[in-house]
Amino acid sequence: MRAYLLDDEPLALRRLERLLEEAGQVEIVGRSTDPVEALEQLPRLKPDVLFLDIQMPGLTGFEMLARLEPQPLVVFTTAYNQYALQAFDVNSVDYLLKPIEPAQLHRALRKLASRPAAAPVPDLSQVLRQLLTDQKPAYPERVASKIGDRVEFVDLSRVTHFFAEDKLTYAATETKNYMIDATIAEMEAKLDPKRFIRIHRSTILNLAYIHELHTYFGGRMLVRLKDAKRSELTVARDRVKELKEVLGI
Repeated sequence: MRAYLLDDEPLALRRLERLLEEAGQVEIVGRSTDPVEALEQLPRLKPDVLFLDIQMPGLTGFEMLARLEPQPLVVFTTAYNQYALQAFDVNSVDYLLKPIEPAQLHRALRKLASRPAAAPVPDLSQVLRQLLTDQKPAYPERVASKIGDRVEFVDLSRVTHFFAEDKLTYAATETKNYMIDATIAEMEAKLDPKRFIRIHRSTILNLAYIHELHTYFGGRMLVRLKDAKRSELTVARDRVKELKEVLGI
């Protein structure tokens, strides 16, 4: 089966590609981080299945599909499960929440192998039951950092913030930055929203470490942390309102 991968986060794209290559059940005929570029390539490549992110700049996954004719089978890969109902209004086979686990991916591949392209979309009640089954019952209390053959576990209570830099993701503590194998979007989906909030495309903040807030030019804000370094983080303009609401200001 011929597959095309589309995700605006390069790290998530590489992870999905690696998992698919390890599964060995599909041929990856194309990949992109740009939905506009994908729209140009897909009619020529004619994949059997499209692994598609939903939240992307420029065009969402749904907007892109509306412009794509004919549509291949779709497996959605996203960190945001509120799109589940809308996802299954299109010709989708499965809905995988990030970070994608091998067991979830193998489930989708089994569905693809047994389902012809013209088959009807799955029954919505079954989809909802599957989503509820896939939900994890509790938020993690620590995060793993792998360096070579060594894995170090970091308590989330020590993490002041997560940040992305040079296509890598780090958990920052007062003493050290730990590299982790997940994108910012994947970490946002994993973390307890009562403790962590995304304040920028590349930054997730631990609310417990906020020392003070300052207005910043361009409608943004500046957060100063109560760590030893008095670290300063920028809150993107479109994230300011949500942060204020969470803090009750």
